[in-house]
Amino acid sequence: MTSVRLPKEIEQKLESMARRRQKSKTELIRMALERFFDQEESRKDSYELGEPFFGLYGSGDGTLSTTYKTRLKEKIDAKLRAH
Repeated sequence: MTSVRLPKEIEQKLESMARRRQKSKTELIRMALERFFDQEESRKDSYELGEPFFGLYGSGDGTLSTTYKTRLKEKIDAKLRAH
């Protein structure tokens, strides 16, 4: 058995909703917790959310993240030689 203390405002909203839906406060709280648990269990982390997009618009060159300094230096050198 678990007891919960609610702020007066939330208690009033709960009572009002229980009357409108013709359900007990306990039943509404149980439903709300079940919905919350379901949402939390199905919640994905940022990697899982982005995974379908990783590499979707890629160049096909898997070295871009490790060779960017070299490529940038080459571009700057080429631009300076052109002048």
